[in-house]
Amino acid sequence: MSIDVPAAPGALLTTEELARLVKVDPSTVRRWRTANPVQGPAFIRLSTRVVKYDPEDVRAWLGRHRTDPEESAR
Repeated sequence: MSIDVPAAPGALLTTEELARLVKVDPSTVRRWRTANPVQGPAFIRLSTRVVKYDPEDVRAWLGRHRTDPEESAR
């Protein structure tokens, strides 16, 4: 499955946009962000209420969670 992460330079994703992208509820993304250790992609805190995600960080995070079917069968 391929997820089309926006590639526009400087285009940061909101929590809601990231949630739609990976098909989870925004509360799940918030929970990933506040877990210790953090379970979601790296994030940028612009203020106490504004959090954004760089598409490159999202791609890297998704890549780290990719499982090769051959490997998982072992």
